[in-house]
Amino acid sequence: MSEVTSLGPVLGPTLLAIGLLMVLTAAVLSGFRVPHAYSPALAVVRGAAQLAAVSLILGAVITSGTWVAVALGVMFLVASATATHRLGWSWAHLAMVSSSMAAGIVLTLIIIFATGSIEFTSRYALAIGGIVIGNSMTIAALAGRRFNEAVIDQWDVVEAWLALGARPRQATRDMARHAVASALIPSVDQTKTTGLVTLPGAFVGAIFGGLSPLEAGRFQIVVLASIVAAGSVTAVMLVHMLAPVRRQPARMP
Repeated sequence: MSEVTSLGPVLGPTLLAIGLLMVLTAAVLSGFRVPHAYSPALAVVRGAAQLAAVSLILGAVITSGTWVAVALGVMFLVASATATHRLGWSWAHLAMVSSSMAAGIVLTLIIIFATGSIEFTSRYALAIGGIVIGNSMTIAALAGRRFNEAVIDQWDVVEAWLALGARPRQATRDMARHAVASALIPSVDQTKTTGLVTLPGAFVGAIFGGLSPLEAGRFQIVVLASIVAAGSVTAVMLVHMLAPVRRQPARMP
């Protein structure tokens, strides 16, 4: 309750800033007649409500390994469902997305904690796990969508390969590889420019949490390496499962 009370003096300016930013976002997108122009602003409202609820819950359970595991499980389920919707909802897509994300996330977290680079505590498991899950979700959605878009745009090439006797996976091999590379661009650029263009949230948060800048930097580079590793496994596995295309996929909204 004391933490909530301490937010009083800054709550008004915070709400004002968020409101103005949402209006700016909606105005720019609607002015350019972008489809779903109000979706980003509505996403901010939803995100704010979710963060408020999660903040209150985590404050009480963050020291419990069991509840942290439950929280990570919920994060993973929501992330898998969100990425699947971006690909076109189906149970088959959900199975592909969730299995590829799970493989990348689990392998990455095992390496992090087994090597001792980060202490295996509920607090760190929640922090790193949440970051890796969120980025794997984004990479899965990008890889899947860009692969499908490439197949649709180059369907005549796919049909030509199939007519020559190529297997479905062979017919889309180059498109699959480019989709993976394209999906990883945001994570790769973020990693390359860390400290030069931006100070990542994990780095700043670690400093605010009491770590020295050097220790915070060490923590951040582990996080960035984790994002790239988990994203690479996720994208490759997902696109590999999507690659055997026998008919032209529907264009996604």
